[in-house]
Amino acid sequence: MAAPPPPRSAAQAVRHLGRFQLLRLLGKSARSMLWLVSDPRVGQEMVLMLPRTQPADADALQRWLEAARRAARVDHPGLQPAVEVGEHERWPYIAYDRGNTVTLAERLSSKGLPGAELVPWMLQVLQGLAFAHEAGLAHHDVQAGMLALSENGTCTLMGLGVVSPADADAASLQAQRRAAERDVLGLGLVLHHALAGTAPLEQADTGVVIDRMPPLGREIVRLPWTGAHPIPEPLRAIVNRATDRQERQRYRNARTLERALSGWLRTDGESSGGPIMLLLDRMRAAGLLPAMPGGASRAARLASLERQRSTDLAEIVIQDVGLTFELLRSVNGGSMRTTMGGGNGPILTARRAIEMIGIDGVRRVATAMRPWPGPLNEAHATELSALLDRVRLAGRVAQWLRPAGYDAEVVFLLAMLQSLGRLVVQYHFPEEAVQIRRLMQPAPPAKAGEPEDPGMGEEGASFAVLGVDIDALGVAVARHWGMDDSVVHMVRRVPWTAPVHSPDGDDDLLRLTASCANEVVDARSVPAHHRLAWLQRVVQRYGRILGVTLRDVQMAAQGVSPYDEPADHAAGSAPQPGAGAGTASAAGLATGAAP
Repeated sequence: MAAPPPPRSAAQAVRHLGRFQLLRLLGKSARSMLWLVSDPRVGQEMVLMLPRTQPADADALQRWLEAARRAARVDHPGLQPAVEVGEHERWPYIAYDRGNTVTLAERLSSKGLPGAELVPWMLQVLQGLAFAHEAGLAHHDVQAGMLALSENGTCTLMGLGVVSPADADAASLQAQRRAAERDVLGLGLVLHHALAGTAPLEQADTGVVIDRMPPLGREIVRLPWTGAHPIPEPLRAIVNRATDRQERQRYRNARTLERALSGWLRTDGESSGGPIMLLLDRMRAAGLLPAMPGGASRAARLASLERQRSTDLAEIVIQDVGLTFELLRSVNGGSMRTTMGGGNGPILTARRAIEMIGIDGVRRVATAMRPWPGPLNEAHATELSALLDRVRLAGRVAQWLRPAGYDAEVVFLLAMLQSLGRLVVQYHFPEEAVQIRRLMQPAPPAKAGEPEDPGMGEEGASFAVLGVDIDALGVAVARHWGMDDSVVHMVRRVPWTAPVHSPDGDDDLLRLTASCANEVVDARSVPAHHRLAWLQRVVQRYGRILGVTLRDVQMAAQGVSPYDEPADHAAGSAPQPGAGAGTASAAGLATGAAP
């Protein structure tokens, strides 16, 4: 039954449901409908929400009313408060104050909405939806017409309790989880509709679309590439993940989608402050990275080496990635370089940093760090430790593969700095780091003989989880330290999907060397049956430029140096752009600092 039956008399043009005058149908789905009504008792317009079909009998009606009243008691700013739960002639309803609101469906047009306008509304709704889910309630029919927008910028979700769950075991935890995931998918479809300006699959009813998507159907929902408003790539990745054809890739709860959208909103645009805004508060509380285990003994050893050469001290310092990064941060601030005579160029070796601040300065930096593992639990600390091992290995691989004449420590630190974003995500966002890795993993084929479903790339997975690219976080930290554009350029890894071009100078060649090393180490995380193809592609990308072979990268990926004398392995074969040309980077290769 599509709507409450109108009065029998044809002469009576005005339709009513009890005391409510039905003014206009605001929206409907296969399971519910929304009416704009006039309530003569209070003399104002209201929104009436009803199920599409009447409860089967008196007992079913009573269960509906009890469930709706229970839902009405869930109080959250993201949920529109119900002003009345009632029934008329076995038609149950929930009434909401219309006030100065319009529904999102009324607001939408074929032009769609800009992300910066839409996302703040979605965040409010997601917070309310998450609160309801955590209270054990699901919505069961999230639609664009269920979102009420006010003139002051608030957005609330209506209709909680209108639709009864279809599952007989609706009270079970598994059923509640399934219902919550369906709600999040429904809101993802609303996001899609609002951004694109057209409903996914040309169907405004999210429930119908969900039933046509995997696993029930075969339709794929992706945002179009054209539209009245350009959709930023991070936001596109978030929305496409919300409606991904693979269930395992979708957001599993409202909180994860909320965090991704919030991350995008905080980092999008110049006025937001950029990606560093995600990290500043956490860095103030927990530092950039914790000191590695054994920090006390390391500090004692530093004290005993007061008169040793800075090179010997640097060998101890760079064993601790966090300490090394803290030293680079401390000496690359503009005031520090001016005061200590470091010149205008960046400091890119631990030994030069030690020369600038002295052994006492190193000890002060070391003792100020959070002890291992900071705020991490045991499982997350294990993951961070494994990542640190891979980062240090990338530094060694960069040393092995570097062209002749380039400073070993500079190359080592640049390779580690290219993983700065990964490290801060693992330390400050450990749960999100797990999600990113999961999204990157390929899935087995749905049927025998079919290809496996590839996982997301790191950039797309990072967009989908954090709302920002991992590399952008690393670059933001480097800029926050005071690193100049030349270092920021070298800290950016060459994207796996981007072609590798011949280097324009020393900065470019150093960047390519570090990127190659990181891609070699990444092969260790690739499924075994894909590893050879991965390394072959690395050689295709960098072999001519760096003079490396498949054998070289295979050995390096196993943690074995392919050369007896890595510093000179490429003499006469690898290009030496700008060597001795007097550029800031070339002049600083031997010391790690530009004069």
